[in-house]
Amino acid sequence: MEPKIGIIYSSVDGQTLKICKKLSAFFNEKQIQTELYSIDDFNGNLSEFHTLVIGASIRYGKHNEKISEFIRNNKDHLSEIKTAFFSVNLVARKKDKNLANTNPYLIKFLKKNEWKPDFLDVFAGKLDYKSYSLIDRIMIKLIMKLTNGPTRSDGPIEFTDWKRVDSFGLKISENYKSTKHNKEA
Repeated sequence: MEPKIGIIYSSVDGQTLKICKKLSAFFNEKQIQTELYSIDDFNGNLSEFHTLVIGASIRYGKHNEKISEFIRNNKDHLSEIKTAFFSVNLVARKKDKNLANTNPYLIKFLKKNEWKPDFLDVFAGKLDYKSYSLIDRIMIKLIMKLTNGPTRSDGPIEFTDWKRVDSFGLKISENYKSTKHNKEA
């Protein structure tokens, strides 16, 4: 059986899932078999993956605890394959907080889980006040006000840099192709 890339995600408002679908399509274009799972639905065998990509969004300063539990429960398996992690958060819309080594949520997450994926990135998410519940809308507007972000908009504001998502996918696919080629040689 051909090793494949697995993608596991946790998405609150759908932007992380959208990024994961973009990565999946990118890998499929490169003829790399890919499987996409929500953290809530994954019960697969990690040994069938050459690479595992995990994407998680932030809500109120935290990633979904199920992602942390998954990493802690599978540390041995994760150390035997290539791994990638990306965080999706609105703080990453700021130039000084949009890198893996400058984004406070990503730094805190990696430290908490004592995990060092092979590939890391952080992507800015989407802001869509109309889709939030009243409580979420009030809280997110307060957070935006405190961080000098937009507190009003007529529609969704997508901060995601899709070229960066493609670049992240390219690094992962190039590694997949080169290690697969080395094993065949």
